[in-house]
Amino acid sequence: MALSNNVIGAINFVAMLLSIPIIGAGIWLANQPDNSCVKILQWPVIVLGVLILVVAIAGFIGGFWRIPWLLIAYLVGMLILIILLACLVVFIYMVTIRGSGHLAPSRAYLEYHLEDFSGWLQRRVRSSYKWERIKVCLSSTEMCAQLNQSYTMAIDFFNAHLTPIESGCCKPPTECGYTFVNPTNWISPINNIADPDCIQWNNDQTQLCYNCNSCKAGLLANLKEEWRKADIILLITLIALICVYLIGCCAFRNAKTEDIFRKYKQGYT
Repeated sequence: MALSNNVIGAINFVAMLLSIPIIGAGIWLANQPDNSCVKILQWPVIVLGVLILVVAIAGFIGGFWRIPWLLIAYLVGMLILIILLACLVVFIYMVTIRGSGHLAPSRAYLEYHLEDFSGWLQRRVRSSYKWERIKVCLSSTEMCAQLNQSYTMAIDFFNAHLTPIESGCCKPPTECGYTFVNPTNWISPINNIADPDCIQWNNDQTQLCYNCNSCKAGLLANLKEEWRKADIILLITLIALICVYLIGCCAFRNAKTEDIFRKYKQGYT
């Protein structure tokens, strides 16, 4: 019985360690400028990681100090959290399965269209109330201003590999035919009706293309890339947690079996 309980305690120590990459993924998302403006995924991930840590600590204490009800609470609680984590992993995959960039003529960077992304993600940015808050947050960053320092010549800018959010928010759509002055200053559009975003462009450094659908699409493309990276971490951790949980169940069953045999022998003798 003592050996099995020690095994359960050791297994739960591993589960405690496995909560770290989940919490870390949430903190990493929270520190990304675009995610910090949207505030959708990071807190559910962090909260789930903390709950897994708390339940694993409970199992660790129950294993080493032989507290059966705490072990049962651990088994039930961890099963629920594993299911929630699995649902989160699947959800992230499903909402990020759509949406990719489009090649622009004579440009190294890609451009993005809002309708390419999942309906759930689109709803996060289509509301004027939600977007106004996000737009103010994005425009307060140095994201676009840094492009002016990096690219002074048009040819250098056209050959740059911009991030999706830089491509969508810091310049007008290529098909509008604007003339490059610097990365955030464009003049004389050739085809102002090619895209509704063409008339949304504003050389005011606080406006730029923050009102454009291309900016919303670029933001979602950035989120997709970051969420996919976090999802890989969550998936690997989920698989490890399932393995640890199954081993813990086996150890708990063995401990109960040993306890039954011990009581049987004591009664027999």
